[in-house]
Amino acid sequence: MSESIDTVERPGTPAGRARRVPLGRDFGKLWTAAAISNLADGVGRVAVPLIATTLTRDPLAISALSALAFLPWLVFGLPAGMIVDRFDRRWVMAIANGLRGLAAVGLAALTVTGAISIWWLFAGVLVFGLGETLFDNATNSIVPSVVQRPALDRANGWLQAAQITIDSFIAAPIGGVLFAVALALPLWVGAAGYLIPIVLAVMLPLSAARPLRAEAPTGKSAASTAEAAVAAGEPLAAADMDADVEASAEIEAPETAAPVNVSAREALVYLWRHRFLRSMVVFTSIVGCAFAFAQAPVFLYFLDVHGVAPAAIGLVTAGIGLGGLGGSLVAASLVAKFGRGKVMLGANIVAAVGLAGVWAAPEAISATIAYAVMAAAVSIWNVPWGALRQRIVPGHLFGRVLGISRTLTWGIFPFATLLGGWVARIDLRLPFLLAAGVTLVATAVAVRLLLSASTHNAPEE
Repeated sequence: MSESIDTVERPGTPAGRARRVPLGRDFGKLWTAAAISNLADGVGRVAVPLIATTLTRDPLAISALSALAFLPWLVFGLPAGMIVDRFDRRWVMAIANGLRGLAAVGLAALTVTGAISIWWLFAGVLVFGLGETLFDNATNSIVPSVVQRPALDRANGWLQAAQITIDSFIAAPIGGVLFAVALALPLWVGAAGYLIPIVLAVMLPLSAARPLRAEAPTGKSAASTAEAAVAAGEPLAAADMDADVEASAEIEAPETAAPVNVSAREALVYLWRHRFLRSMVVFTSIVGCAFAFAQAPVFLYFLDVHGVAPAAIGLVTAGIGLGGLGGSLVAASLVAKFGRGKVMLGANIVAAVGLAGVWAAPEAISATIAYAVMAAAVSIWNVPWGALRQRIVPGHLFGRVLGISRTLTWGIFPFATLLGGWVARIDLRLPFLLAAGVTLVATAVAVRLLLSASTHNAPEE
């Protein structure tokens, strides 16, 4: 079943010609803020493990850094969602980046003075992760407030493309080179990179601040009803109501007060009663853990198994990122042509093949290509999965539902990562083979679930 992704049919146009819905200036601000934050994240993501390799060569200790990066999603995912639904999401993004910037400055100062230790790196990664839970949750919650329904897949594709492009082709190579120049230099650069998004975040429109439930006015024009839907936190519905209005019109919301009651129970009950969404969260947690398990020893895999020099790690991640970038750019088109369910099913099968390829790779180039295939498949999955959540979860619940789902998925990644690091002590290749097997089995069991994703397109209470 195919779905319309980024076009709408306008009444009165010749033969009902479909017109592409623009993403708009407000999405441009959000995209830029996310992109620059990804630059800071990417530089640090390369620098911290490389600094750690100067302190220890224990695969378990290195994998612990990756595990700790996800730990905040376990203990803070739901509170972050409640904060995002309760307070101005623009300021949540700003404060989260300020927190991460301070952590980067602290680690850089410790490195320069020679006081850095693996324990300080652990603490810094925890703070980075804490900021990420707030920033990413707020960013994902804002997207439906500034982008109309037909353009959600395309918007998510652009966000992911920016993340992959910057992480792999800009941040990772820069991080590797800066690390070669001076250990602390990538941390200083990363700290500076968190500043600009703070300004961009507070410049977003009021509709990005928070969604509220409100009764749509009766006996009013379609345009008035659409504005009420935006104020109610349902910009997706507003997009449909505004099908006869120019798509380039800005999404506006009247000034609103903060919600009186933002409870975790409301979101928990919603997720539990939503059979499809609940099942998808379980599936995502299983496959995601397999990926986290496989990627635990990735730096040591390339450094020790294939003899890649530390300064060249950026080139490896660039090659992997090329696959991820390609996947994110073609995902929306694939969904439009084949349907969301078929694409999500195929993406998991291809990811398993890529993991098996990394396990079997005889040298660095083939390992990078196989990893790139896996990265492309993960990107293709992420785009429709992110858009699907934004389509079916009501706006006033989105932050909390996203926080819960990521607590149940990303929150358990640390344990999978630590287990992968432990298995890597036996053989640095083995985690990739085991992860491929788990992914294939889970996908085979969930075939009907994944294919049914094409039937969910509107907010579901």
